[in-house]
Amino acid sequence: MNTPLIIANFLAFFTFLIHTFAGDREYRKIEPEIGSPERLRIFWTMGRGAFHIVSADFLLATIGLALINFTSYFEESGLLLNLLALYFFGYGLAFLISLIISKKFPNIYLKMWQWLLLMITAAFIYWGKVY
Repeated sequence: MNTPLIIANFLAFFTFLIHTFAGDREYRKIEPEIGSPERLRIFWTMGRGAFHIVSADFLLATIGLALINFTSYFEESGLLLNLLALYFFGYGLAFLISLIISKKFPNIYLKMWQWLLLMITAAFIYWGKVY
């Protein structure tokens, strides 16, 4: 049993659940009112759709890791693990860059810790590959 990959699998699943349900609940708090200009409703809806594309990404990564961890579905999983590690690292880097270029508020990097979670998940996947 590959402990780092199981931890990464749990983190991916945890991220999927929190992003999908708690994240959507938070996102709905900024939904424009019914009487708002249609342009604002379109932008909000487009953002919500993009938000949930990321939810689907996390679900697919969770499934991929589960197939590697608990089945013999892939004869050679090295390439997929490299891609998943790069995928999570890329998401983490993109989130961190977004924080760097955004207007700052106190403790921005700690209050918006998602970048760190994504980097840690990438590290566990990479570690699990070489484990």
